[in-house]
Amino acid sequence: MKITACVITLNEERDLSRCLTSVASLADEILVVDSGSKDATPDIARQFGARVVHQNWLGYVGQKNFALSQAVHPWVLSIDADEELSPDLINSIAKLKSDSPGDSLNAPNGYEVSRVVFYRSRWIRHGDWYPDQLVRLFRRDQARFSGGHVHERLELPGNHPLLPGDLRHFTYDNAVDRTDRCVKYAGLWAQSAQEQGKRAMPWSPLLHAAARFGKGYFLKCGFLDGEIGWDIAMGNAREVWLKYYLLRQLQARAS
Repeated sequence: MKITACVITLNEERDLSRCLTSVASLADEILVVDSGSKDATPDIARQFGARVVHQNWLGYVGQKNFALSQAVHPWVLSIDADEELSPDLINSIAKLKSDSPGDSLNAPNGYEVSRVVFYRSRWIRHGDWYPDQLVRLFRRDQARFSGGHVHERLELPGNHPLLPGDLRHFTYDNAVDRTDRCVKYAGLWAQSAQEQGKRAMPWSPLLHAAARFGKGYFLKCGFLDGEIGWDIAMGNAREVWLKYYLLRQLQARAS
C-alpha cells in the first residue's frame, strides 16, 4: 500500500508542522497544494520533504479534487493542516501498510476514522462533535469530492471499515474564532443552499436550531461534557439558526 498524504493549505505555518510530523512515517509522498500562502507554509512543507504545488483557490471541493489529480500513489490520506493522527491511528495505518490490503481484490476502497476536537483545552468526546466519522484513507481512482461552497463530501463506493485511533482536530483558537468561522460557514452554506434550490420558511431558523440543540445536547449526550457541552450545543444551534436566516435573506433579495 503506497500512500500520498494530501494537504491543502493557505497560511498554515502555525499548524502544519504538527500535521506533517504525524504523517511522516506513513506517507510515501507528502503533497501540499498551496493557494498562495504569504507565511512560511511552503518552506515548512519542504522541510518534511513535501512536494509543494501552487493552485489558486478553487473552493474546497475543487481544491481537494485537484490534490487527488496530483497524487502519485494509489492510496490517499486526506488530512487538513489543523489535524494530526493520534499514535493509535498511526499504528492502525501502519498495520494496513504492512498487511498490504491494496493487493487484495476484496480490500475496501477506503477506511473511516473518528475525528475528535480539541476545544477550550480539552478533547470533546460527546455531543455533535464526536465521533465525527469520516473516510480519510482511500483509493484515489475510486474517489471524488463533491458538494457546495463548504463541507465537501467524499464520494466513494463500497463499505469503509473504521480504523482504531482518532484524527485530532485543533479547530478553534477561542470563542471569538469559533464565532467568526460559524458566520463564514453559515454564509457559504446559505449560498450553496440557494444555488441548489432549497427554501427556508419563516419558522425554519428556529425549528432547525432547536432540533440541532436537542440532538447534540440530549440525544448525543453533550450534557456529559458539562458547561462546555452546553457551550458547544448552543453554538451549533446558533450556527444552524444563522444558516436558515441567511438563506431567507437571499430568498428575499432574489424575489
